[in-house]
Amino acid sequence: MTTYVLIHGAGTDSWYWNRVAPLLRERGHDVVAPDLPCDDETAGLAAYTDAVVDAVGDRTGLVLVAQSMAGFTAPLVCERVPVDLMVLVAAMVPAPGETAGEWWDNTGQPAARRESDERAGRDPDAPFDVETGFLHDLPPEVRAEALARPERGQAGRPFRDPWPLERWPDVPTRFLLCRDDRLFPAAFQRRVVGERLGIVPDEMDGGHLPALARPAELTERLEAYRTSL
Repeated sequence: MTTYVLIHGAGTDSWYWNRVAPLLRERGHDVVAPDLPCDDETAGLAAYTDAVVDAVGDRTGLVLVAQSMAGFTAPLVCERVPVDLMVLVAAMVPAPGETAGEWWDNTGQPAARRESDERAGRDPDAPFDVETGFLHDLPPEVRAEALARPERGQAGRPFRDPWPLERWPDVPTRFLLCRDDRLFPAAFQRRVVGERLGIVPDEMDGGHLPALARPAELTERLEAYRTSL
C-alpha cells in the first residue's frame, strides 16, 4: 500500500488537504496529513520534521507531497524515513545553509512577483490581500469556508533556521508549478527549479493552492507520478 504524506505550507494546517485526502483514500491509499506547529514560536525546522516523522510512524511506501514552505521540511523528512518519491507543489526549494527568510531575496522572488503583478494589471504596491493573492481561483463555497476558518499565525522561528543539508536527498523528486500562482510566478519557478534541482518542472493551471482549487486534477497528477516510478 502507498502512503501519501501531505505536508501543508505556512500559517495553515492539515485542512488544506481536505479535498485531496478523500480522493486518495478512495483509490485505496493510506493518507497522513500532520499539523505542523506553525504558531509555536519555539518550533523550528527540526520540530516541523519531527511532527511529520512522528505522524508517519512505521508506515512504508511513502510518497511525500510538500506544499509551498513545506519544501524546506520535506527533504529533512527524507533523511529520517525511507521515501519512495517526493513531490513539491508550488513549493520553495532551499539551498544548503539558506534560511527560509533569506530565500526570498536569494531567489529574486520580490522582483519576480512585482513583474508578474504589473504584467497582469495588479497594483504591485497594494497591501497583501489573501483573497487576491491566494483564494482567487477557489470555488465560491471553498473560498467562503477558507475565510470562515480561524486564522492561524505563522511563527518566525522556522524562517531563521538554516537549511541543514549539504545536498538534495537522493530521492526521486518531481516539481509541479501552478501557472497562475501569484506568490511564486511560473517563470520564476521554472528558473529556480532548473537552477536548484536541475529538473524541468511540470505545470498545471491554477493559483498557489491547488489542493483547494483543483483537487481532482492534483490527485491525478500525484497518481501519475506514483505509477511512473
